[in-house]
Amino acid sequence: MILPQQQKVPSSVAAIDLGSNSFHMIICSLNDGKLQTLDKIKEMVRLAAGLDEDKNLDEMTQLRALACLEKFGQRIRNFPPNSVRIVGTNTLRTAKNADIFIAKAELALGHPIDIISGIEEARLIYQGVANSLGSNANKRFVMDIGGGSTEYIIGMEDTPLSKESLRMGCVTFSNQFFKDGNLSKKAFKKSVLTAGQRLEPFTQQFNQQNWDEAIGASGSLKSIRNVLHASGWSNNGITRDGLEKLVDYMLQHDNVKQLDLPELSEERLPVFAGGVAIIYATFKDLGIEQMTVSDGAVREGLIHDLLGRIYNHDLRSETSKTIAEHYRSNALHADKLKDTIDFILQQLEDHPYIADNPESRQFLHWAAELHEIGLSIAHSGYHKHSAYIIENADLAGFSRKDQNILASIIRSHRKKLSLSRFKNLPAPWQHQAPFLTIILRIAVLLHRNRHSQRPDFTIRCAKKQIDLEFPAQWLAQAPLTHADLQSETKYLRSSRYLLEFK
Repeated sequence: MILPQQQKVPSSVAAIDLGSNSFHMIICSLNDGKLQTLDKIKEMVRLAAGLDEDKNLDEMTQLRALACLEKFGQRIRNFPPNSVRIVGTNTLRTAKNADIFIAKAELALGHPIDIISGIEEARLIYQGVANSLGSNANKRFVMDIGGGSTEYIIGMEDTPLSKESLRMGCVTFSNQFFKDGNLSKKAFKKSVLTAGQRLEPFTQQFNQQNWDEAIGASGSLKSIRNVLHASGWSNNGITRDGLEKLVDYMLQHDNVKQLDLPELSEERLPVFAGGVAIIYATFKDLGIEQMTVSDGAVREGLIHDLLGRIYNHDLRSETSKTIAEHYRSNALHADKLKDTIDFILQQLEDHPYIADNPESRQFLHWAAELHEIGLSIAHSGYHKHSAYIIENADLAGFSRKDQNILASIIRSHRKKLSLSRFKNLPAPWQHQAPFLTIILRIAVLLHRNRHSQRPDFTIRCAKKQIDLEFPAQWLAQAPLTHADLQSETKYLRSSRYLLEFK
């Protein structure tokens, strides 16, 4: 594998999954590309239970979560930036005050947090499961019950083929249907019916006729498997017959506190019924008879994703190329832009926005590949269409933050440069992204005539001043570029950037 320039391979890597029920951290040593697990830490935080009626995380839940993250932070605070990946899932996607909590959480951890979509969560779950099981030729159905969402995936070997994320989880269902741990046949029937209704649009897609083996991931499914085995209701993972016996037993009691189930921990008990309802509905509606349970999940998927980035196999770059091809973007033109971008970055390598941001080149390359995909919708305002697609599509490997940054750069690559589009980006991107956008704008401007070669120009930047110097007589022979540079000077002046050229 070829490593990116100047990137040092870390000796250890860490991944943290800020789930709606539990927070998980895994730390692995990394030697010659091979992983060895050093440490695993898990803490039940029940983030989803802290959402009030207005979808805000309450103060007590935030304090409980931050206390956990302080412990995690002590373990990873000195890890280099490229060795840690932290993601937030359903509850942090949902909470209206998530930004306030995330700022505190990042301070506790000493590393940034990415909020990922449900579909991206499903992809990472499949990666974690596939890498923990090894390769075989079977088509796999993988299911993960989280605190606030349940993911369903079909894949082969290490490739997910179908992915869905539904808003139902062990915490949210337990709170909704089994409040205070109360059990009844009516409540269980209603919970199973609700799960079935949410799964109904996807029953044909995930029906057992479309795969060879069923695999479960997550603490909920592990605890259900452990209970079935310990109770003698199954000796082969989770089975339909075992689930029927478990449900019959549960409904003989009025509250989960009365349950005497071996291998069921006290901390799992309050959310157990919600998880059982979801797996019961899934088995019934998809025709599943048996499911094995894997140790791999989101955090293991994150570790393998992180390895790809370390060893220059960043899935985001593959996704960018795939999307560009899908929308029939001009690859030759994109390559010319990337060449000019690299030419500029080489001259500006000591600029703090470049030197301090190892991802600046990647984002500019992705922007070069994707800035024109909106042409498939309309030529007029195509940059707006391109940005909308990037911001709202399910892009494998990209976090919500990644997509917002990329969309902001693409949306601003032509016409008026409005700094207000960048103000909601996380630090330090709100300052760096406008500068990267100007680099993209210059590259696009110089390649407006798609057949011409890049001139051997010089660029210098100091604060908000950009100076361009072209070879003698070049501008006189390129009147269109000269006119475009004059227009660009006016566009940038409105954002208090001073562009001078000669």
